[in-house]
Amino acid sequence: QGTSGPLASVAPSRNAVRQATSGQRPRRPRRYRLAGRRRKADRRIRAFPMSGATAAGAIAALLRAHRLPMLHSPFACSLAAARSLGAHLPPRAPAAAAPLSSRLSLARLRSGASPRFFSSSCGAPGSAVSSSAAEHEEPRKSELIFLGTGTSEGVPRVSCLTDPSKTCPVCIKAVEPGNRNRRRNTSILLRHVTPSRTSNILIDAGKFFYHSALEWFPAFGLREIDAVIITHSHADAIGGLDCLRDWTNNVQPSIPIYVAPRDYEVMKMTHHYLVDTSTVIPGAAVSTLQFNIMEEEPFTVQDLEVIPLPVWHGQGYRSLGFRFGDICYISDVSDIPDETYKLLEDCQLLILDALRPDRSSSTHFGLPRALEEVRKIKPKRTLFTGMA
Repeated sequence: QGTSGPLASVAPSRNAVRQATSGQRPRRPRRYRLAGRRRKADRRIRAFPMSGATAAGAIAALLRAHRLPMLHSPFACSLAAARSLGAHLPPRAPAAAAPLSSRLSLARLRSGASPRFFSSSCGAPGSAVSSSAAEHEEPRKSELIFLGTGTSEGVPRVSCLTDPSKTCPVCIKAVEPGNRNRRRNTSILLRHVTPSRTSNILIDAGKFFYHSALEWFPAFGLREIDAVIITHSHADAIGGLDCLRDWTNNVQPSIPIYVAPRDYEVMKMTHHYLVDTSTVIPGAAVSTLQFNIMEEEPFTVQDLEVIPLPVWHGQGYRSLGFRFGDICYISDVSDIPDETYKLLEDCQLLILDALRPDRSSSTHFGLPRALEEVRKIKPKRTLFTGMA
């Protein structure tokens, strides 16, 4: 009452009437209510890890529950959300390489970061990759990519899954899509970067190699294989050599293989048609491999110096680990000779065999023995592999 001027003819809003008659707080405009629901949904999304279709369904359900419009397709929305949270997803595009940070983040690894580690010219370890990469950017540092970290039969085991009396939580969880307990034969790929070129150097091609390549080669933009270095002649290290035919028939003319003399003699029997191609039927399209015999002395592969690390893989059986700069890789070991310890001095990153959490076997370190060796070698950082 008594109001004059231009405001005298303006009717009160519904919110003002509601507040005056009932004492309730005025409702916010719709755009603010939607924003509040999205923030609430985002907090719920961040409460659990996501990947693939699971994330798509989860996000769609959350948006429906909060009566929010679906601005994008569920799958596109889930990938964006999962990447922003550091979930277990490949980079946005195979050709994109991420900028590198200054240290290895174990928190990111535990939360599901991609299995990628960095070193400066194969020196001290760098960090897990970030997925916010610039398009078509080449890697600026060498990368170490884990293709497999399991045993010869891998994880899970068929015998465990088909035995109703067993309740192994590892194998049961390993069959879930994206579960990190699913492990294939031990293998790494070093993407070695120099000012003039980038080379992909593979360590071991075992029985599960092709399955690993199907998953990780597209994810990390890998195509060519410039060299394969063999640690020993068991099937979990050489069983996938035949699968290299996909590369030598469709990607590149041949692949160099670096192998110790004793292991080459085994390959003459197990892979005779790859060693002696004169017996191959024309048009059979088997792998075209160039075998290079390496002694237990330093050698060079694609401008990278490789130092063999002789170890025992069971009584009387010799296997090799390898050192690249400050990175030492020993995947199959039951004992380390005294002369090899000298080659492990000043190791920055040690990748070491650890089969079981409680005990060793006749051919592999268990976790207690592996920890003893870590204390003896004293690397700055250790990662375990070959887990059952």
